[in-house]
Amino acid sequence: QVQLVESGGGSVQPGGSLRLSCAASGNIFSIYTMNWYRQAPGKQRELVAIITSGGTTNYPDSVKGRFTISRDNAKNTVYLQMDSLKPEDTAVYYCNMRIAVRALSVPEVHWGQGTQVTVSS
Repeated sequence: QVQLVESGGGSVQPGGSLRLSCAASGNIFSIYTMNWYRQAPGKQRELVAIITSGGTTNYPDSVKGRFTISRDNAKNTVYLQMDSLKPEDTAVYYCNMRIAVRALSVPEVHWGQGTQVTVSS
């Protein structure tokens, strides 16, 4: 069984920074893409950062230049560095990983439990 545990959320003033972490544990053979999503009240969940197994990253325009995704494969962990935070970044942030639990198995998507980020003065 695979478990994703997130940490690092909290409250911050506009212009501040936060760093989120998401660590995977359990029966893991290989991790492919790692992603961060967010969901604000009354809105759909949106993708905010992607990092492939090769380290290629991508971001929507709403966070490009402010958010940085990275990964530590030895620790099965993905990070999201969020700088120059704005009130509109307020949301629950979720990590997401495509994980194979054994050789030649089809990777499955796993989600973290979510962590609240609040940006307010």
